[in-house]
Amino acid sequence: MHDALPLVRDAEGHDFDELEPPPAADLSWRHRAYGSWVARALELEHDETDLVLCGQTPLGELLATPDATKLEAISGCLVDCDDATRAARLDGRGAEWFARTAGDLRETYSWPDWVNRHLLWADWLRKHARDPRHMPHVIHSPETASEMRWERWSTWTADDPRWHVEVIDTTANTREMAASALARWIEQERALRDSGKHPLARGRWASA
Repeated sequence: MHDALPLVRDAEGHDFDELEPPPAADLSWRHRAYGSWVARALELEHDETDLVLCGQTPLGELLATPDATKLEAISGCLVDCDDATRAARLDGRGAEWFARTAGDLRETYSWPDWVNRHLLWADWLRKHARDPRHMPHVIHSPETASEMRWERWSTWTADDPRWHVEVIDTTANTREMAASALARWIEQERALRDSGKHPLARGRWASA
């Protein structure tokens, strides 16, 4: 993601986990963490700068974040690759990455299990990007049921124009090619916003 930012103007890039998840971070922690990123995006809007947020960020979670409707516009992009490529890339990260990301779960999961968990999550993200009706319970949590606004999109179907996630397949791409594709997507979304035709522009997709 960060490789694309020098190619676009007025953009600030961040990784979701810059918030430093606690050791026991769970789904409800992630739900509540969106509030900080939405607040940062709103600050940047005053400077006519866009926030580009990278991480495990399903579109449905972001749209359900309480203050998401205050944003000027929201765009979703899934940077993806096939399973064989993902497994090879994960394997290349090595034992230190496994120790850092698995934490206490190293006692529960072996390295192959940990890779498989990532592949399963990637598969869910692909299907979620295509259809909001695909297993939405995966991102629901009892702890945040009264906080998140799932009803904003729970009735949408795959052909609803408001549900659009760009997919950039990096399987056979170099980092430079992927960065260029992401930069083009950012400019396309800005053009939609500036033309007044963005489907997830403020006031067009949810009232509260």
